[in-house]
Amino acid sequence: MSKYSLLSQSEHAKLRVITERGAAYGDNLMYAMTFPLEFRNIESSYPIFFAKDGESGQFYPLALFGFQRDENLYLKGSHWDATYMPMMVERNPFLIGFQQSPDVENGEKRPVVSINIESPRITEIETEVKSEALFTDSGEPSEYLQKSMENLQTIHRGHEQNKAFIAVLLENDLLEGFNLDITLKDGSNNRLEGFYTINEEKLAGLQAETLGKLHEQGFLQAIYMAVASFSRVSGLIAKKNASLD
Repeated sequence: MSKYSLLSQSEHAKLRVITERGAAYGDNLMYAMTFPLEFRNIESSYPIFFAKDGESGQFYPLALFGFQRDENLYLKGSHWDATYMPMMVERNPFLIGFQQSPDVENGEKRPVVSINIESPRITEIETEVKSEALFTDSGEPSEYLQKSMENLQTIHRGHEQNKAFIAVLLENDLLEGFNLDITLKDGSNNRLEGFYTINEEKLAGLQAETLGKLHEQGFLQAIYMAVASFSRVSGLIAKKNASLD
């Protein structure tokens, strides 16, 4: 469950965040949203695909961790078996919220830090598993909280970047739906569906002027990284086969 509250020292001074990995803490994720600004790191470990939000109809890029709901093939007990942790996974139990500020004109809202007080990562006591305090004894944000806030700021930029990135992909008709049929070593046939990928044929057909514009916008490299990340599917299949032992 989720119950977000605006983070404050007066209300949350005693809270600690469990930083151990595990399904019990919500890490059994099939995928997580990602952003072009972290594609270089994502591509080193995960396939990058795209999904369409069922409510808003908006597309967004994602890092794929498994082939079915609640399956994370990178999660081995309390160990996340990858060289990079996606920002949207690492951010938990925090979230960017928006609050009306009297200092901002035109009714605009400013981003603020919220915390899911019902997250299984939240505790008020030191436990056997690794945890971090949110505030120091003097009431200042802890080093862990400071790093978490920096991560949230980057995610905020990432959300804005995604809007422009998706707009460019749609403008150039570069997204296409796909199905991936997988036969595992136990003989079972499986299908990954409902996701989108870069249309490589249309990408190859783009004119030099368009490619130059994509480069100037900082999106050309991200597009090719998404294409290159498809090679990570074979590693994901190997993890799936290993899980059958």
